[in-house]
Amino acid sequence: MKFFALAALAAAATLSSCATEQARPLPTAPQPVTIEGAWSDPNGLLSTFQAGNFNTRTTDTNQLLASGTYVKGQGPNLYEISLTSHVQNKQSRVNCALISPQQLNCTADSGAQFTLTRKPGVM
Repeated sequence: MKFFALAALAAAATLSSCATEQARPLPTAPQPVTIEGAWSDPNGLLSTFQAGNFNTRTTDTNQLLASGTYVKGQGPNLYEISLTSHVQNKQSRVNCALISPQQLNCTADSGAQFTLTRKPGVM
């Protein structure tokens, strides 16, 4: 009889805890990730994407190496960059894929491939 009473008491406690549990907040949708911001490459160059404009500078002298524009591409994480190299005085296009919030893989129209890494806190 004691066992039955303990079991009934445990069941009642379990049911009452379910009735008093507060509703959990719904998860929020993650913020969309864009290429806006500053990115670096393994050579120490700093590329900045802001409001459709693009530029690449050296980190030591802040010399402007390339500038241009960028637009969202056909895919969900694809971007197209039209740029002018101020070093070679040449125009080119680069296609980039944002594969994570911190990594941008790019292919120039020449076939050259490179990776940019997001610089935290730099805009």
